[in-house]
Amino acid sequence: MFSGQGSQYYQMGQALLAQNDEFRQSMLSMDQVVRRLTGHSVVQVLYQEDRRKSEAFDRLLLSHPALFMVEYALARALIAAGVVPDATLGASAGTFAAATVAGCLEVDDALAAVVQQARIFEACCEPGGMLAVLGEPALYERLGLAGRSELASVNFSSHFVVSAPSAELDRIAAELDKRLLIWQRLPVPFAFHSRWIDSARSACEDLSWSVRCRSASLPLLCCSEADVVVRPGRSYFWDIARRPIRFGEAIAKLERQGPCRYIDVGPAGTLSTLLKHGLPADSASRAHMVLTPYGQDVRNFNALVAMGAA
Repeated sequence: MFSGQGSQYYQMGQALLAQNDEFRQSMLSMDQVVRRLTGHSVVQVLYQEDRRKSEAFDRLLLSHPALFMVEYALARALIAAGVVPDATLGASAGTFAAATVAGCLEVDDALAAVVQQARIFEACCEPGGMLAVLGEPALYERLGLAGRSELASVNFSSHFVVSAPSAELDRIAAELDKRLLIWQRLPVPFAFHSRWIDSARSACEDLSWSVRCRSASLPLLCCSEADVVVRPGRSYFWDIARRPIRFGEAIAKLERQGPCRYIDVGPAGTLSTLLKHGLPADSASRAHMVLTPYGQDVRNFNALVAMGAA
């Protein structure tokens, strides 16, 4: 499972970079590609000693490729260690890495598309953001948020995400505070999955058309469609940013096929955490995370590899 924008942070994957050869080689190789495309080293920015994990890593031209690089490098490291996926699932921007691991894209082409999409959003969209709210989704209507924001995702029965322009998002946050509701502002600079990024549509669709895609060699589940994608179409890389994230529906589709082992290769364990709250009580499926902002990444990696070998 590959999470999207909002799950990234400075220093993500640092321990694996230091201790896992496959992860490090993948990161350094991809960093050279991004450096040629942007003039910036993502590795240098991501692992600056004076950058704290708590700082918002939200410059899209850097965070977009950084997210792809960490997720793809972790997936490659797991595969090299014998943890081989039967399918991939991408949520929002994580779909770029999910599609690459599934065989739809070459790594260099995916990185070029990620960088170009970041440039398009930075050039075309007004400032905005996203709030994750701990509460029942019915609050979205009861609090009158529908006209002022858009529902970007319903993750489970007591968790949802809204997108809105920056000024409106601040007012929504203030109202949530008054009602003593728990919320978190995601480190994203735009109101993804809402009408406030529609100014980027034409350029993003042109980008999708220009990306060289093949048919998937593994089942690729996309959370914008909550279904398996055989080969990404013209609007695919626009849809993953614009349509609501239907993570729960995608998981329900998998659960109907039987128990799964869900492996979260996102940097923050976001999707595995959602699963632990959202899976039915009688589900025999298990969810695993590797990277978290709280450390233990190498231990989690080794435990998962040992479990796969058992």
